Amino acid sequence: MPSYKELLPSVKALIFDVDGVFTDNTVYLHPSGDLLRSMNTKDGYAVRLAIEKGLFVGVISGGRSESVKDRLLTLGVHEVHLGVFDKLPVLKAMVEKNNLKWSECLYMGDDIPDYEVMRSVGVAVAPADAAPEIKSICHYVSPLEGGKGCVRDVVEQTLKSQQLWFDLFVPST
Repeated sequence: MPSYKELLPSVKALIFDVDGVFTDNTVYLHPSGDLLRSMNTKDGYAVRLAIEKGLFVGVISGGRSESVKDRLLTLGVHEVHLGVFDKLPVLKAMVEKNNLKWSECLYMGDDIPDYEVMRSVGVAVAPADAAPEIKSICHYVSPLEGGKGCVRDVVEQTLKSQQLWFDLFVPST
């Protein structure tokens, strides 16, 4: 298996699960009955930058939270699919609709519902606290846990491999 760093320059699409990736799997029950989740703002910045730099960003999640969908759409995520338990057909439609190749897709997931999708993409990645079955098929496992910056880690590495990450301009003296 090639090093994941060798695969990142060809990535054109970043696709993510939500719970356990963007979030730490902690769910708070609001008095209204809504389930509340916490997301890392640095993950959000990295996703927004990836979109600005021309990468396709999508989400496929089993969760159904409209507030999560609103947050992702506010960041500019191109496609957000919620309530999906069989993720492979949704990813297949996403790939075809956006004229992508499977090899150009990076998917970050953390648990068994992500398994088949991760075996199908060019680059499979996971947070540090992913299920062992998921880690076993990954090209890369972030040292960071879900909701703790793992999305930023993967997006930043992808953009850096493509010379698209932020470069600090330092004027000459």
